[in-house]
Amino acid sequence: MKLNSFIIIKFLNVIIFLLISFIIYLGHILFDDKEYFDLKYSSILKTLNYNVIKKKIRIAIYVVTISGGGRARMTSLLTNYLHKIKIFKVYLFTNFKSKNEYIIPKDTTRALIKNNLIQNIEKYKIDILIHNQICLSEIKQLNQLQNIKVIFYLHHALFAYIYTNITYFKEVYTEFKKSKYIVNLVPYENDYLFKRWGIRSFYLHNFITYDYNSIVPSDLSKKIILMVGRANCKLKRFNLGIEAMKFIINEVPDSQLNIISISKPKKYKELIHSLNLEKNVKFDSFTFSPEIFFKNASLHIFPTKYETFGLVLAETKIFGIPNILLGLNYVSISKGGTIIIYDDKPESLANEAIKILKNKRYRKKLGKEARESMKKFNNDILLLKWVQLILSIYKGDKYYELLRNKRKQISDDEAINIINSQLKLLHMRSPNLRNITFNKFINLI
Repeated sequence: MKLNSFIIIKFLNVIIFLLISFIIYLGHILFDDKEYFDLKYSSILKTLNYNVIKKKIRIAIYVVTISGGGRARMTSLLTNYLHKIKIFKVYLFTNFKSKNEYIIPKDTTRALIKNNLIQNIEKYKIDILIHNQICLSEIKQLNQLQNIKVIFYLHHALFAYIYTNITYFKEVYTEFKKSKYIVNLVPYENDYLFKRWGIRSFYLHNFITYDYNSIVPSDLSKKIILMVGRANCKLKRFNLGIEAMKFIINEVPDSQLNIISISKPKKYKELIHSLNLEKNVKFDSFTFSPEIFFKNASLHIFPTKYETFGLVLAETKIFGIPNILLGLNYVSISKGGTIIIYDDKPESLANEAIKILKNKRYRKKLGKEARESMKKFNNDILLLKWVQLILSIYKGDKYYELLRNKRKQISDDEAINIINSQLKLLHMRSPNLRNITFNKFINLI
């Protein structure tokens, strides 16, 4: 009898192993296999009749630098991915070179831009320019060009300009109405506001910096809180996380805030000292491999005032780390393992952090939701979307319009709810802008 039970258990184990292996294999076929990518790629070429065109498409990507922030990192990734496509010849235009740059293919043609963008476009006979900057004079100049197609890749949410300079915002986005091709990272902007304003944009998300299936999630074992980014940037508002620690340590004395940043602003060191937090808050130097800080962290605080996609948000969620956001309900990855607070009080931030740090089950639940919400993001699939976008633009306006109309958009009700919530925050944060009602806002451009 015991022998029969042993055989049955062994048989069941084999069946389970085979089932798991098949699921992994199926996932590989659907998402990672080169044959799948080639099949979809060939399908795109066939749909657009690209096989009748023999020459390579010359694509230039223009950004200030490929060192430092998220925009630089995304430019590096885009350069690397487009370089894989045999029908593209990729150029990189930057304002300067730095020592610590993100990696690009060695054979990428590089040009330094010093008020000579148009000249370099002509020199290298560029067909399509992917422009990663917000510079009104350049946008106006590029909108006048006839023999080149320009994709304006927007890395800032529009509230970045409403908070800082609403006059400049109006000028820039009015000029975007004259632009033919725009990539937007924020769904409600793309699907509701831009459509209303007559801005012809196409929604994409950003590339992910880690492969989902190769990541070992954080074990959430330590009471470590993370803040990652450029601490010297005002919009990041790292002071709120530091101020919240004064309340957190009262309930969770062994908690620690690790700030991972290139810079270590004096004002924050003074704030840490004034709150007697030297034992609970420390700065760690930024690294191109921030995952070393993710393996046992339990929480990431994301106090930035505005965002588009949120590279650090994506990274921490892939590692299964819960996040607290301040009002960022419009970000495409804001759902899943996140808590969104609609005020800027350190006490509110601390209260949510304490709940997560003191309750292991709750922390694990949020971490699981965070990681699972990132399953749908796949760089190869995103690359195919970029290929389809570029080829549609190259082929002509009607193909671009067909592509824009294919995507399922968010509902007007969802967009309106997001706008109303953001206006409440705007009125709270900038009392001088309280006169901006919903109707005024949607008619700004």
